Amino acid sequence: MTRRDDWSDWAREAGDRLADAGRAYDWVAMLKVLHRHDEFVNFWRPGGTAWYAPLHHAAYGGAPVEFAERLIRGGAWRGLRTATGARPVDIALGRGHWHLLKVLEPPRRDDVPETVLAAIQERFHEVILGRAGSLVRDQELRLPELEVLLESEKVWFPVPGMYGGFSFRLEPAGADTRLVSDSWCRIVGGSEQRHVVTATLTEQIER
Repeated sequence: MTRRDDWSDWAREAGDRLADAGRAYDWVAMLKVLHRHDEFVNFWRPGGTAWYAPLHHAAYGGAPVEFAERLIRGGAWRGLRTATGARPVDIALGRGHWHLLKVLEPPRRDDVPETVLAAIQERFHEVILGRAGSLVRDQELRLPELEVLLESEKVWFPVPGMYGGFSFRLEPAGADTRLVSDSWCRIVGGSEQRHVVTATLTEQIER
């Protein structure tokens, strides 16, 4: 979520402490927050516009390699981008933190061409907006970026107000790579939908 008012009080407080620690290069304080809220490992400051998650802060501040590795083991995405499109490795490079470049380099897979992934992402965003567009726009939600699927088998995109969301995964196969998305509303029986998305086709599968 990108609107600060949509966060609960405890989540805003924890998110602020995490972001403040990152800006202060206080890696120990960041780990203390993540120890209690490990689900925040890819979160940025509630309501923030820069979209700096913990690994971006580590890259900017030139954190020890061991700290960056710990974040990655905890689920931090190396392919997650800031509001300006920068990945942690891009930030580290720009800041001259050469010691972090190797550990922050996102995985690249020959069986998932970048152009194919970009086309699938565009079509998947259309699926999300077609099903929950008003909620996405009203709450200023950030749509998921599929680059992170090169690091995670499956990703969950909750949509507040939908009482559910989208669970999606990638099935690599070169130019024929496809994304499988399951979406549902928990309080509406029979609401589940499955979409199969390729670079050239979007198909809804009967469930």
